[in-house]
Amino acid sequence: MLRRLFPLALATFAVGTDGYVIAGLLPSIAADLGVSTPAAGQLVTVFALVLALSAPVMGALTSGLSRRSALLVALGVFVVGNAVTALATSYEVVMAARVVTAVGAGIITAAASSTAAAIAPPEHRGRALALVLGGLTSATALGLPLGTLIGRADWHLTLWAVAGIGLLAAVGIALGLPDVTLPAASLPDRVRPLAQGRVLALLAVTTLAFLATYTLYTYIGPTLRDATDGDESLPTLILLAWGVGTLAGNITAGRLVDRHDPARVLTAALALAALVLALTPLATRALAPTLLWAALWGASVGVVVVPQQHRLIALGPAAAPILLGLNSSALYLGVALGGGLGGLAQEWLDLTPAQLGPVAAGVTAVTLLCHLGTARHPAGVGPRDTRADHGRAETVEGVTSKTAP
Repeated sequence: MLRRLFPLALATFAVGTDGYVIAGLLPSIAADLGVSTPAAGQLVTVFALVLALSAPVMGALTSGLSRRSALLVALGVFVVGNAVTALATSYEVVMAARVVTAVGAGIITAAASSTAAAIAPPEHRGRALALVLGGLTSATALGLPLGTLIGRADWHLTLWAVAGIGLLAAVGIALGLPDVTLPAASLPDRVRPLAQGRVLALLAVTTLAFLATYTLYTYIGPTLRDATDGDESLPTLILLAWGVGTLAGNITAGRLVDRHDPARVLTAALALAALVLALTPLATRALAPTLLWAALWGASVGVVVVPQQHRLIALGPAAAPILLGLNSSALYLGVALGGGLGGLAQEWLDLTPAQLGPVAAGVTAVTLLCHLGTARHPAGVGPRDTRADHGRAETVEGVTSKTAP
């Protein structure tokens, strides 16, 4: 199974590196394109917003394809978008290229996750999802620091590297992934679960969690200035600590949700994130506490997605591709809103980047309260099955897929 899942993890690694690395390169991009750092931060916001909004549409358009074909199409768009970004010399062209890249990226994460869930035995589903999503978290541990390090010479080189990773992932998927076909779903099918309260509540938790994260993370470069005291090599070290923490959190989450209630796993992660973010202005004044702060914050972020996906799949396993796609959109909607909130807070409230930490902590506290509201009502997030005489239909109110008995 590992051989089949590895190309999927590499594809999500490419997406994760692409999404995360821009935040680490914001000062260089802003200076090169002649815009302010908050304006450069909107490259993150627009990328995430387009990804969130286009994912259901592109998912519907590609749902009739095998997962291998859908991933190859998506990776093709992704690679072209990054190549254009790497060639760009103006803010407008970079923004347009990020839009194209986001359209491809919107398919990759959901398609990779649903494929992993389909080919893994139920008792190992949490670990399979963690492995594939480990590509995203590995991007924070390896792709982001390395991309930032490369970008110190020329940020365009980082985007060429991301395009190369995407191309390598496409080769791996073409040669190593079985031809998995999942039930097709139209656009109305894909958005219909949003009318269901229990689905919407879980998606809201995902959005809020990443809104909180990206309120600060989008501006992580400027946040680290005091801790690094102008040393250009130290941000890479701190980002590596954040990434290693995220990877550790992701791996731990995969094991925990296979053994314990996913809702409790998420509760602990959100509580830790709120505490760590509240301490940002104090923790980022010197290198040693900043490294510890980054590792703990990263660990809390790395836990979030796996239990959320596990809970959504429990609503209706046959509808997993639709629910995971919606969760991916909810995640990137949070990224977009977080980047926007962080930029507005700096411009309108005259906050420093480090002062965004308590703002993010407040949003995380709201997220925790919303999550506890869903966790208190397990019936509202449990599975709902209907069985037919000649087969089995697993239903998430209005989204039904037939599977063989």
